Parts: sequence; structure tokens; C-alpha cells
Amino acid sequence: MPELKREPDNSNNGMKNNWTVLGIMSGTSLDGVDLACCRFSEDHGKWEYSIQEAVTIPYKADWAERLRNVENASAFEYVRTDIGFGHYLGQLAGNFIAEHSLRPDLIASHGHTVFHRPEQQITSQIGQGAAIAAETGFPVACDFRTTDVALNGQGAPLVPIGDRLLFSAFDYCLNLGGFANISYEMNGNRIAFDVCPVNIVMNYFSAKAGLPYDKGGALAQSGIICPELLTGLNSLPYYSLAPPKSLGKEWVLKNVLPFMTSFDISEADQLSTFCSHISDQVSGVIENDYGKRMLVTGGGAWNSFLISEIQKKTKTEICIPDEMTVNFKEALIFAFLGVLRLTNRLNCLASVTGADKDSIGGAVYLH
Repeated sequence: MPELKREPDNSNNGMKNNWTVLGIMSGTSLDGVDLACCRFSEDHGKWEYSIQEAVTIPYKADWAERLRNVENASAFEYVRTDIGFGHYLGQLAGNFIAEHSLRPDLIASHGHTVFHRPEQQITSQIGQGAAIAAETGFPVACDFRTTDVALNGQGAPLVPIGDRLLFSAFDYCLNLGGFANISYEMNGNRIAFDVCPVNIVMNYFSAKAGLPYDKGGALAQSGIICPELLTGLNSLPYYSLAPPKSLGKEWVLKNVLPFMTSFDISEADQLSTFCSHISDQVSGVIENDYGKRMLVTGGGAWNSFLISEIQKKTKTEICIPDEMTVNFKEALIFAFLGVLRLTNRLNCLASVTGADKDSIGGAVYLH
């Protein structure tokens, strides 16, 4: 079992270090649980990674419903769900580990975000780490956001430290998941923030049209943009705020869905308008110059209509990597956050979150 070190171990005089970590990710769009067994190596401060095995396990209907409604549960039911979800994640991880004969040094779990209100110093991700450790018999790192929020930060996004150390070949790293988040270097600092909602809204209107999601953006492409709706969405006050800033489900439920559903238009028109909104917001935060490259990952990278709408509005080259990286980059980076936590290195950047200082986030459960 690996030991936690108070300082990074430099006793190997720069020889390569290697870690195998299972990253677990559950996103706000409730698509499923991502499991990615990743291998990391470091040589003189340069990092390399590979994704050895990965899978997305769709939620069963009962768990999807439970997670969707836990924010309104009683305190007792909330705690019970936190523990039960931890055991559920542990069982999924244990089966995955056994199926592929894996021996991870660590399991790093994002958990599932229920509340994210950093302005009130609240962020909560369920999926108890102790339960995951009990189910699997491996050490577990989790609860990566709360230290930063306690330090007056947004607690999000956390991915940019991985963008900086693993994907430095790109000028921008954009993830199109439940929300769009972007990171890039500016004057020696990593800047990152949530740009706008994506799949959390797109899937809502797809479901109303009887679809699990809008494959390739076909339904959106068939719709017509509603100018009044688009103007209203682009005028939401969040977009005029300077980073650091982050979004949560609560913001969407309060500010986006009620406004969109006040328009008596088809789901196709809602989706078409929202794709235009996303492309407006993304193109508005990147430099409109040739020679720049933007890595795009997350489920939205497969929405060819959305990608084409973004590309129309910028000269920056959109780069979609291999399927494994597109689908599992967030699980990969949470695995990487686990490595940094295990070796007691900074894994949360104040330049990104607005916290009082950089920090080492994550609770560790040793089995």
C-alpha cells in the first residue's frame, strides 16, 4: 500500500516514477459512471499518461432517479444516499478491477455533485470514499473540491492542473460535458472557468423529444434559431463576470430552463438556439487568431453540428483527439489529481479558482 508523503519524494534523483490509478467520474448530465484505469509516469518534471482500460457504465433507472432528486431529500436520506452511492461506485470499481486483473495504486473518485454554491462556501459531492475503499480493498482519494472552497475559491474547475501538465501542446483545452469549461495559460498563470451549460440543457430537451441525447446534433440541425431566445440567453449576467467563476445545476434550474421553456417553440428549435448560444459563448472567450489550437473533449465533442457551429465563429483550430481521450479525459485527470494528492503535491490552482492560495485537495481513505 503506498504511503502518503509530507513532501514529494525526490530521492530517485529524477528517475522516472510510475503510478497506476483508477479514475471514477460521474457528471451532472447523468450519462453514467466513467471508469478509467490510467498509467502515469514522470521524468524530470515531465508527465506522460496512457489510458489502459476504460468504460462508461450507464446508470440504472433507480440510481439515475435517486441522484436526480437527492438535492430535495431529507438530511437522513442525503447521508444514506452518500453512503449507498459510495458502495455502488465501489462495486462497479471492484468488478472493473477484477475483470481486467488490475492492481491500482489508488482509486480517485470525483463523486457526484449535488450542491455547488461556492459563494456560500458550499460544495458537496456524494459517493463516500470509505465505502469505495471498503468495497475494493484499495486506497481511495476523493472530495477534491472542499479544501479550495474553504480557502474562498470556486472549487472548480479542477481539470486545469491536468491540462497544464498533460496537455500543454494545446493553446486551449475545452471540455463539453454537462457544462463547457475551458483552460489556457495567460501571463504564466493557468486561467480556467465554466463557460456555459451544454449537455445538462441539451439532454433535457432531447428527452422531451423522446431521445436520450441528440446524436450528432441532428435534431438541433433540423431546428430554427429563435433570435429573441438567443439574445436572452447571451445576456445572462453570468457571462459578463470575469473569471474565476463556475456554474452548477442550481444555476441552470433557476436561470436557464425556466426562461427557455417560456418560449412556445419545438425541441428542435430549442436545441438549435442553444447550440448557437454555446458557440457564441465558446468563441467569445478564445483568441480569434490563426495558429492557435484547441483540444476539445467530452460528450459534446461528438455533436458534429455543435462543433461546426463553434468552428464557424473562430479561426482557432479545433482538435478532437482519439476516442478514449475524448470520452475519458475527466476521469483521466481525476486519476491524475489522485497521483498529485498521493505524493502531496499541489493539485488545485488559485489562479483558476480564486482561492486564497494553491492547495492540495482530496481526502484519502487507506484500507
